[in-house]
Amino acid sequence: MEKPALEVQLQTLPDSPGVYQYYDKNGKILYVGKAKNLKKRVTSYFTKRHDSHRIGVMVKKIREIKHIVVASETDALLLENNLIKKHQPRFNVMLKDDKTYPWICIKNERFPRVFPTRRLIKDGSEYYGPFTSFKTVNTLLDLIKGLYKLRTCNYDLAEDKIRNDKYKVCLEYHLGNCEGPCEAKQAEEDYNRNIEAIRQIVKGNFKDSLQQFRNQMKVHAENMEFEDAQRIKEKINVLENYQSKSTIINPKITNVDVFSITSDEGYGYVNFLQISHGAIIRSHTIEMKKKLDESDQELLELAITEIRQRFNSNSKEIYLPFNIEFAEDVKVTVPQLGDKKKIVELSLRNAKYYRQERFKQMKIIDPDRHVNRIMAQMKEDLRLNEEPRHIECFDNSNIQGTNPVAACVVFKNGKPSKKDYRKFNIKTVEGPNDFASMEEVVFRRYRRLLNEGEDLPQLIIVDGGKGQLSSGVKALETLGLRGKIAIIGIAKKLEEIFYPDDNIPLYLDKKTESLKIIQQLRNEAHRFGITFHRNKRSKVALNTELESIAGIGEKTVIELLKQFRSVKRIKEASLENLSEVVGASKARILYEHYHKE
Repeated sequence: MEKPALEVQLQTLPDSPGVYQYYDKNGKILYVGKAKNLKKRVTSYFTKRHDSHRIGVMVKKIREIKHIVVASETDALLLENNLIKKHQPRFNVMLKDDKTYPWICIKNERFPRVFPTRRLIKDGSEYYGPFTSFKTVNTLLDLIKGLYKLRTCNYDLAEDKIRNDKYKVCLEYHLGNCEGPCEAKQAEEDYNRNIEAIRQIVKGNFKDSLQQFRNQMKVHAENMEFEDAQRIKEKINVLENYQSKSTIINPKITNVDVFSITSDEGYGYVNFLQISHGAIIRSHTIEMKKKLDESDQELLELAITEIRQRFNSNSKEIYLPFNIEFAEDVKVTVPQLGDKKKIVELSLRNAKYYRQERFKQMKIIDPDRHVNRIMAQMKEDLRLNEEPRHIECFDNSNIQGTNPVAACVVFKNGKPSKKDYRKFNIKTVEGPNDFASMEEVVFRRYRRLLNEGEDLPQLIIVDGGKGQLSSGVKALETLGLRGKIAIIGIAKKLEEIFYPDDNIPLYLDKKTESLKIIQQLRNEAHRFGITFHRNKRSKVALNTELESIAGIGEKTVIELLKQFRSVKRIKEASLENLSEVVGASKARILYEHYHKE
């Protein structure tokens, strides 16, 4: 029997919560998604106009739809997560973090051992974690070993075997690290009390252990056993010192998971903080690669399910920066102020730092990949035909209409290429006329590149709105380059991007790297142009003052400035000193000009 056409499959989808799967013509899975209402969600892919190019590409490839109906949206969320991990579909978010994490195991045995492991064996043992590094695990285990004497041997300490003297105490007993349960030197009840205290410490609850040690110290002190009291006091100090290193939030906040997200065009970064007894006992951030245009809400939903499964969290409350729909038995809180708000902000700060670190690492490890990603993003964001590897930006400078100049800055692969920067004195335009000045410099720049056979840019940016852009386009048209080089204008006020023959500007998201690079180009062109303009005005002002004196020419001005370095010193110079440089007659003219009174 032939598979039904897509139209038929869409019509027969149920209005129930569930998970849907898209397949291509080769039966390869493209995408897995969840929905409250399967019919509405799946149909929207085929009826809406998609702004995202990637979604459009995926929809064109879909040839078959499969679905699984579940009882609730929570079940759909869990099933979606499991199917994504199993099939790794091409268009689904990819979690970049698939390491095996260490756990602390309390072994299911008589006189349980406590040790680190990466393997979870379903034998009834207790596993605490996972922890994000072995360093944390070792620090915690060193703390536990310093507080409680535990066995490290792997003997089967069954009651009958101990009674029959099967084992002898080892070196650990003689070193004082073990109480010798293998020879019945320690009661099982006493050992299990220690294990219960260790459980609490691993969970982040130091209160019971501290109280227990304080009681013991008091008893030893009352019995005049001061050495034993001192030994217990040292343990209390160790425990308090370790506890103080935990970030204390608020003792009333306990058994809570905190999540936050920051994202850019290609990735989402989700931070997870676990709070127990008022202290942060775990912090972990994951990177999620977007495949379509997933929102922060969608990414966070997926991340929460994944992280809670991975870290075996059963907290009944989660704090988030914004509301999402989650499991019915978990309370979602979006704090507005106070300690709860601060902890969400701390989580967000961790996510942002992680994103910055990833960017820095990427630039060091694989700079080409970083550049390629930005260039591809700019091509898509600015609707260009090719990647803008070579960009040139123009800016006019004229303060109060005087000394009009222009600057051209060049970026190659998203970075300034300062050796290619160019300055222009406006030659053909009288007075302050930004439009005519822009036309002149664009024309001069590309006429020269054409004459010298130099490479042309893929993108030209003019600082200004429609008027400056039209002037730039006119210059390109005169040179026969219209349509061969992309040209856009950026207006300062609202960061509007204008295209030739299009009255509606483009507004880029303020967070996009594309807009940041355009702003950097614009600001650099402005800085370079203003510096050139100021230097030119200063020279003109300087020359004008000296050359305006009758009988003093350009060569005399140069000689004077070489010797005296500034106009101020020339004014203050004596007639004798001036005569030594320019002769008696010119010295007298200068001296009398500045000493008329």
